[in-house]
Amino acid sequence: MNMQTEIAVIGGGIVGLCCALRLRDQGHEVTLIAPQDDENGASYGNAGVIADYAVMPVGTPDVLRNLPSLLFNRDSPLAIRPNAALSLAPWLARFARECMPQRAEANARAIAALLAPTPNAWRAIAAQIGGTDLLKPIGSLYFFETEAERRASDFRAYRALGVEVEQITRDELGQLQPGLPAHIGAGAAFFPRTVTLDDPTAMLRLLRGSVDATGVQRIDGQVTGLQRAAGGVRLTGHNINLSARKVILAAGAWSRELAAMAGDRVPLDTERGYHLEYDCPSPRLIRQMTPVSRGFYFCPMAGRLRVAGTVELGGLKAPPSPHRWAVMERGARAILPDLPEPDRRWMGFRPSLPDSRPVIGPSHAGGDVIHAYGHGHLGLTLAPVTARIVADLVAGRDPEMDIAPYRPNRF
Repeated sequence: MNMQTEIAVIGGGIVGLCCALRLRDQGHEVTLIAPQDDENGASYGNAGVIADYAVMPVGTPDVLRNLPSLLFNRDSPLAIRPNAALSLAPWLARFARECMPQRAEANARAIAALLAPTPNAWRAIAAQIGGTDLLKPIGSLYFFETEAERRASDFRAYRALGVEVEQITRDELGQLQPGLPAHIGAGAAFFPRTVTLDDPTAMLRLLRGSVDATGVQRIDGQVTGLQRAAGGVRLTGHNINLSARKVILAAGAWSRELAAMAGDRVPLDTERGYHLEYDCPSPRLIRQMTPVSRGFYFCPMAGRLRVAGTVELGGLKAPPSPHRWAVMERGARAILPDLPEPDRRWMGFRPSLPDSRPVIGPSHAGGDVIHAYGHGHLGLTLAPVTARIVADLVAGRDPEMDIAPYRPNRF
């Protein structure tokens, strides 16, 4: 039977859930289509930070200068699976171009514009779904292991884009992060306005429950076909046959093929994110902290310490790389030598664009398909802001910000 709905949201991660909730709050009939929740996706396995400071794209002139050694060094925080190199060549060529100074500056400005409203947007949605207590407004740290790292640090570009950052001494770091060994480190950069989540999974469960409570219909499955037809867009898949007046494409790393069916060629590829977790009934650290040279985060969470991050380009099909976990484990013990064996290991998929900007906006073939994916490391951070833009587009309103830098036809 061909079911019908006003708006179909494809994707049950943080972006899809925020879009569904916002649209339902504004009185729309909404159907959410996604595989059954297993809490293993990138929306659950992230660093748990509302990263309003993360204005810099992955691709910068410094990265370009070191790109070959970064990509093909197995221990690098930005690496590539060797058997994926050929298929990734077009994406890497675009990425190299985006590392050029003018392109990197433009990308940073576009990212900063999206990030500016995120703290207030998250406070609003947390209050709505009963998650305010999960927000921790205690700031975040970039940690320098050596004096050379500290001297080489330069945050003028961050400040120029509106990011508040303070460079602090080793003694000041010890006061903000008392769980560090006394002899470790050479100071840090402190982002005092940053908000972290005490438990990303708990927040996602609250959001999912709120979506269900508003009367959003749910279809457990994966959309494999998208076709425009008279009066709407037809979506098909196993046990899926649905016609919608509008479709919100928020399927994360699985969005590229559906975008192509809508007529939009988007150079989306996949970052494979990793984390380790250590159970600790009492807090091991207080604040989230990033060792700048290692590319991962120490993330204090309820009952555990999560070590999350690094970038591995390698697609959706290959199994996890044990070597990536081993690199993170060695790096974590270099800073916290008394860490035991990890209690859990995780790998998930992030949707990644060469310019580090998400894809948000109507399909070039018509506003009946609206794109909302490609947030890379910032899906959790940008979900409420993305939902606001999507709701404005559905209502025919101009969004509060210029969305030209994020449109799918920019490529």
